[in-house]
Amino acid sequence: MPAPPDSRPESARNTAPPLFIVLNAGSGHQDTDDAFTTIQGVLQGAGRQHEILRVEDPAQLGEVARRAVAAAKSGRGMVVAAGGDGTLNAVAQATLGSGCGFGVIPQGTFNYFGRAHGISSDTAEATRSLLNGRLRPVQVGRVNGRVFLVNASLGLYPKSLEIREEQKRRHGRSRLVAAWAAVVTLARGFQPMRIELEHGAERRRLRALTLFVGNNRLQLEQVGLREAAALDEGKLAVVVVRPVPLLSLLWLVVKGARGRLGEARGVEHFALSDLTVRRVRHAARPMKIATDGETASTATPIRFEIADEPLLLWEPLDAVPERAAG
Repeated sequence: MPAPPDSRPESARNTAPPLFIVLNAGSGHQDTDDAFTTIQGVLQGAGRQHEILRVEDPAQLGEVARRAVAAAKSGRGMVVAAGGDGTLNAVAQATLGSGCGFGVIPQGTFNYFGRAHGISSDTAEATRSLLNGRLRPVQVGRVNGRVFLVNASLGLYPKSLEIREEQKRRHGRSRLVAAWAAVVTLARGFQPMRIELEHGAERRRLRALTLFVGNNRLQLEQVGLREAAALDEGKLAVVVVRPVPLLSLLWLVVKGARGRLGEARGVEHFALSDLTVRRVRHAARPMKIATDGETASTATPIRFEIADEPLLLWEPLDAVPERAAG
């Protein structure tokens, strides 16, 4: 469907901030070509000044994002991330603290960030929302200086994400693949972590399969955690899954899918503004961490906290944040 004509006077169109769009080709060339054509068609039809920076090599995503931010600062424009939550993460990392607005064109499988802020997963509709909206400050999490918009985690969850990537290469992108990756990880006998949690003057040691820190209300609501409301108070939701037998762990996955994880045995959950995690053994050894679906290694200790300043999200005027049923 063609984009509706822009009814604003020519002078108003020319003063609108230019858009510098980072488009990740990681979802496949045909998908990216379609997204490129749609985005360009909507913006050209509206007479909106823009530049699309297409990323062919995922390793270059951070560098391209920084170039987009530099161009936006120079041209008094706005930075836009077009991709999944991992792409949004990389572009937000470059944008945070720059003073530039941050727009989103969701392209991923789950799109938790966009859905939680009422941004359509339809490429044309999301692009049109960039034409008329408002800036709204949103909370950003940090882990050892690295931004996370949706979640960050240690232990079993990062490992399951690595296996999910293996399964995606074999079977394609789907939520079923994501679930299958978790089951495969469990079946491979993942060993618990021995960690120490520090918050203020309080310290305690424990064994855990996963430590998960959430910053997305929709995702937390979907699995049934009351800490979702604490995000509005400037906190993060922390979930610790203690070692349990395999069948019990599989039941936890089912509980989460049914929105009842918060009442499951073997799960601790609480809200904090900051948390430091240390290894009990081999303290100098890096730990695998996942931030918004992307895995990496990080040095210990690991500090989770709220970023000092918010991200300036460009939100649609008619945005209706998605909420979990129930």
